[in-house]
Amino acid sequence: MGEFLVYLVEDEENLGEVIKAYMEKEGWKVKHFTDGREAYNEIQNPPHLWILDIMLPGMDGYQLLKSIKSEADTPVIFISARDKDLDRVLGLELGSDDYLAKPFLPEELLIRAKKLLDRVYPPEVQEEDAIDLNGYLVDPKSRTVYDGEEPIELTTKEMDLVILLTSNLGNALSRETIIEYVWGADYFGSERAVDDVVRRVRKKLPRIHVETLYGYGYRVLSS
Repeated sequence: MGEFLVYLVEDEENLGEVIKAYMEKEGWKVKHFTDGREAYNEIQNPPHLWILDIMLPGMDGYQLLKSIKSEADTPVIFISARDKDLDRVLGLELGSDDYLAKPFLPEELLIRAKKLLDRVYPPEVQEEDAIDLNGYLVDPKSRTVYDGEEPIELTTKEMDLVILLTSNLGNALSRETIIEYVWGADYFGSERAVDDVVRRVRKKLPRIHVETLYGYGYRVLSS
């Protein structure tokens, strides 16, 4: 996953700083606002993602959400400690893309944010340049992986997966993103199909480190 700019609007400073720290570990830039009016003043400089608490000083989350969506369709995650059913319905009616009730684990918010960003800003796939990775040459143009001079036999889906992951080296990709690229947007079936293809790729290309991200997906590291 690439570098994203996130606006976090949360008046609980300790919670906001914890969330900010988790997201910055992903390589994202996070701007933390504790006042709704202060965040409103930044609407003309939109981020990749807004995360909004509902109860805010200055301007509440509902007003802020309406203002954000009136300017651009920037994705928004709503968070609230109030009546979760009512807030969820109102938030979705106003255009929020996801909702999370307090209390929650920062890891859960991070996973939801990753999935939303993956969907709105799909990863790019480089289909021209060959990639030299741990002694393998991955050539997306010819759809071939070489170990030295020897080509390695891969199925179509194995090759698609290798191209996707190595073209996004170091970036976390959700199972949903992998399914959409490898199987297509109309795929209807279990996400376990991704795990099966990953297992086969690991066996055929043992020097490529496909890292499992629990509850989310996979990424390939540079070494």
